[in-house]
Amino acid sequence: MSLIATLARLEAVSTGRAQPAATVRHRRLSERPLVFVPLTTAGEAGAPLGALVGTDRDAPHLLVVPQPRDRDLRFAFLSELADIVLPYIDTYADDVEAAERNETDPETGKRVKVEVELCADAPQLIVPSRAGIDFVRLLGRSMRFRRTAEQDPEAPYPAPPRVPLLGRWLTHFGERARVPGSSLLLAMTDVLSRHWATGQSTLEDQHLGALLAWIAPPEGETGAEAALRAELARDREGQLLCPPAGPATDPAFDNKLLAPAIERYDRARTALAAAEDGLEADDRLGDLTAAEREIRALVESRTRPTWDAVWRGLELLRELPEAGRVEERWTRDRWSFTGHRDRVVAGEPPQPRRDDAVTAANKLAAREREQARLEAQEALDDPLVMAGRRLAGEAFAGEVTEVVMAYSEGKRPSPRPLVTVRTDDRPHLGERAKVFRSLGGKPQAAEFVGYEGELEDGGALVVLRALDKMGRGKEPEEGSVPEKGDLICFTTFEHEQRGGAKLPDPEQTPWTHGGPPGEQESETADPLTAEDVL
Repeated sequence: MSLIATLARLEAVSTGRAQPAATVRHRRLSERPLVFVPLTTAGEAGAPLGALVGTDRDAPHLLVVPQPRDRDLRFAFLSELADIVLPYIDTYADDVEAAERNETDPETGKRVKVEVELCADAPQLIVPSRAGIDFVRLLGRSMRFRRTAEQDPEAPYPAPPRVPLLGRWLTHFGERARVPGSSLLLAMTDVLSRHWATGQSTLEDQHLGALLAWIAPPEGETGAEAALRAELARDREGQLLCPPAGPATDPAFDNKLLAPAIERYDRARTALAAAEDGLEADDRLGDLTAAEREIRALVESRTRPTWDAVWRGLELLRELPEAGRVEERWTRDRWSFTGHRDRVVAGEPPQPRRDDAVTAANKLAAREREQARLEAQEALDDPLVMAGRRLAGEAFAGEVTEVVMAYSEGKRPSPRPLVTVRTDDRPHLGERAKVFRSLGGKPQAAEFVGYEGELEDGGALVVLRALDKMGRGKEPEEGSVPEKGDLICFTTFEHEQRGGAKLPDPEQTPWTHGGPPGEQESETADPLTAEDVL
């Protein structure tokens, strides 16, 4: 945790209200996000109990599994979920625009630009907390390898037709959520805690109700008091007034309300199966319907407060202006979405259970690169974030006091002006260390020459030598060199991240990392069906 983040948390404790941790919004919010509030059964990982899902705040779809141990009812739940999520994805998959992409020419081996389709926008899935992202990933893993009756007529428990396709999409959303800066799948608690600092721990920030209580406490209450009430307050029946929908349920709810209701449902279903005549069957069917209706009401009572809290969080986030480089990161999300759409349409197999060594290494390198890029872009977009980097000695800002023109040595001297900056910051600069500033959206590099000495008020004069982005002529292009009196900010971190060394092709992977080729059985593609085509 940075010093400025610690100070913000201390100020939140002192004032009783969450403090801004950013001045702009660093994540993309779709105009029509799909909110998903799942609820799972205690004691069985990944067993869904119900969910609220939809794009309309006032008309969510309520999905319920009356008996979570019943495989058929769980498949019916997943089928209903697919009927909601897949049409939402389809609305973005069909709207495309022309774009250029660099590809390797198979004949020459050179990088050439080719025109391809790029989806004009991408879907966005929002869950209440980080545990919701884990549940989405778990659902995807449990669904994408399911066999349907059309694919395998002898499958013991065939899945409904669109369930495997939903599993592939949820897996893609879950994998994309691991990429720093991606906005395809967002946890509301993570996004809110990125933009506001509360007076509680990061673990407590995963309770959406408590987090919102710190950000917007009720009139006459402090954030700490409102958060404590959101976490612990219960009604006369001992039920939480603000159920977390984590997606795990509260034990008091399980024991006092849910378990008896499911037991009544089981009895009614058993009685209906044992009915001997039509009149008795009608009565038993009425009892079964009433029992199922009771479970639906219980699930809605646990998920509706969280559903409203997610939309309240979206309202708070939309009040912040979007950061300048969010669109660039969203474009990479669109490329990711378009690529997976093309793989599905082409009939490629589902994502493997485990990545091979080269794929895993590439994913890790990409996430590290995106993390560094995200941190740099957030600092460049947000002066409050940059202030934290300045306190850490990773950046400095000040006024240009002198510019002396100088040139490099050689047959064709290039401009290398010396820029003196007066700053009150204390950057960590070593001998000939490189620093960078943003010039027209591109990083301009400079070299640290030395200090001219400390000033009486505690400031310092830093001498830098500009290195690039000044044109190819003998004289620098206009605006490429700071002028006396300009206020500028330099960073010790690079603004653009470089790619790492090229990894070997999977066929050339050594035996220590899964080779030699041909010794491992590869997962074959499922037959392409009409349900697999968007």
